[in-house]
Formats: sequence, C-alpha cells, structure tokens
Amino acid sequence: MSEKTLFLAWQDKAGSRQWFPIGRLDVRHPFYHFRYTGGAKRAQQEAGFPPLIEFPELEQDYQSSELFPLFSNRVIAAGRPDRSGYLRNLDLPENANPFEILSVNGGTRVTDSYEVFPKLVKHADGSFDCRFFLHGWRHANPRAQERIGRLKAGEDLYVTLELTNPATTLAVQVQTTDYHMIGWTPRYLVTDLTAAMAETANYSAHVVRVNPQPAPSKQRVLVEMRGRWDKHEPMASEDFMPLVAL
Repeated sequence: MSEKTLFLAWQDKAGSRQWFPIGRLDVRHPFYHFRYTGGAKRAQQEAGFPPLIEFPELEQDYQSSELFPLFSNRVIAAGRPDRSGYLRNLDLPENANPFEILSVNGGTRVTDSYEVFPKLVKHADGSFDCRFFLHGWRHANPRAQERIGRLKAGEDLYVTLELTNPATTLAVQVQTTDYHMIGWTPRYLVTDLTAAMAETANYSAHVVRVNPQPAPSKQRVLVEMRGRWDKHEPMASEDFMPLVAL
C-alpha cells in the first residue's frame, strides 16, 4: 500500500454542532501512524474535546502494524454477505482495501461523533479530483428530491458558493444543470473548493452513481469533482497539521 493519509473529524454535538479535524491516520509501510492535529487543540479550547481512550495523549505518534480499531471498526467485514453490494454502492472493487473504503464511506457510525475523510492531493500540474457523497439532500425541496431520483451516472452537475448558509455561513451547493439545488459538498471540502473556484473557472462535477433504497441515505448520490489550484495548497492550515513529526 502506498503512502496515504486520512483525517478524523469530531463534532461538538453538545454545543455548537461544529466539526473539527482532530487527527490524521498515515500509512507508511509496514506501520499505521495516528497523530492528533492542531484542530484537536482548538476543539479542546472551544468545545472541550476529550482525547480518545485509544489515543490518550495529544502529542504522541501512535504506531501499529495493524489498522487501529477506531478505524477498522468502520470498515465492512470481509465475510459479510452484503459486502459486494456495499462496495458497489461506493463504486469500489471487490478487493478494495480499508483505506479506499474509508476514503469514500466517511466512517460514520450512529453511536459516536466522528467522521473520516481523505486528504486532498494537489497533483504536479495543480489539478485535483475528489469523490464524496452528496450531503444534506433530504433538506432539498420536494421537486429537487424528485429530481435526485432521476439522476444518472455520468450526468454533469454544477457547484456554486453559498455565502449565507444558516448552519455554516459558507457552503458549496451542488445543483443539476436544470438548476435544482440538490444538496451540498461535505463541510471539510468547503475551504479548498472555494479556493479552487476563486482561482480558476476550470472545475467540474458529475454523478458517479445513485444508490436507491435500501442503501443508507448518507450514500444516496456519489459525486466526483475535478479542478485545479494555481497557488493554493489544500488542507495546509494549522487545523490539519500534526502536533508531532513522524
């Protein structure tokens, strides 16, 4: 497995409902490394974030030859009879590894306040591509929800800035080409996508697949977005920086 990075986010459910990127998981063969990021300290100061039992010290490099339970418990087991259908909903092959699964499924569980997301990568030519499930589609109006039911794989979508979102102020809307607002990009992408949209008009989005019921509602519409940054470096703020070096 090549070197890859996932981030872990925590939501302050008891207070502001804000999300904070609090840790990062790196795989550098033969070890997995978990380290807290600057976002964990900010979450402590602003929302009383409690360190994870599995990782009690903020300034430590945790290492393991196996994927930490916090993450492995968010990956569908190899022997489950519904595994093939689950991976198909994620547009992943049968032999997908845990990192690939977590990069798409978000690692969400109803029993806790954490979410997993992949590090955005800026390629040598400045381009990037990312996949995510459409957020907030259940808050769209009835006509837009009906339109979601008619989406097709490969269909082009528009993305546009929303400056007055009641929950987050700044958000990135996803629209159909016939102007139905069908949802939003994940909150963790907003800053970097906004930078791409500000720097260049060279960005696009399309439907990868639509998963009807009984697929989980959080996995209804899989979207891919492509674009480029001229100067911006993604996920480079203090919130994403590890508190200790490898």
